[in-house]
Amino acid sequence: MLEGIDPLLSGELLRHLDEMGHSDAVIIVDAHFPAARIARRIVSLPGTSAPAVLAAVRSVLPLDDAPAIDLMTSADGTVLPVQRELLAAARVDEDGAQFVDRFAFYDLAETAFVIIRTGETRTYGCVVLRKGLVGVE
Repeated sequence: MLEGIDPLLSGELLRHLDEMGHSDAVIIVDAHFPAARIARRIVSLPGTSAPAVLAAVRSVLPLDDAPAIDLMTSADGTVLPVQRELLAAARVDEDGAQFVDRFAFYDLAETAFVIIRTGETRTYGCVVLRKGLVGVE
């Protein structure tokens, strides 16, 4: 156990986040997402929500430039409650997010450095974030 580190951030996950380079993507996905089929590296955090995992990741990972995050466009195009929670956890407003269709999101996921599979059961509880520069203000 380390002081000041969110307990959702396992040693394995911290290693992956540390190994990421500038602009590498981490994808946090819900339980419905085909993570095992797509991921090159996968960390499973069953029993967790996507917003809680995103908040934990953001506690150690700066975001790259705009768009700060990518979210999957919902079926009817509205911003869903889980997506609003993801925006809040990322500390980003809607203007800092890009919404992409499901298949474009899957294409983004195929290029991810790591995919974190949560236990999130709400649909569209998925987010792409890219690592920004560490230690640069």
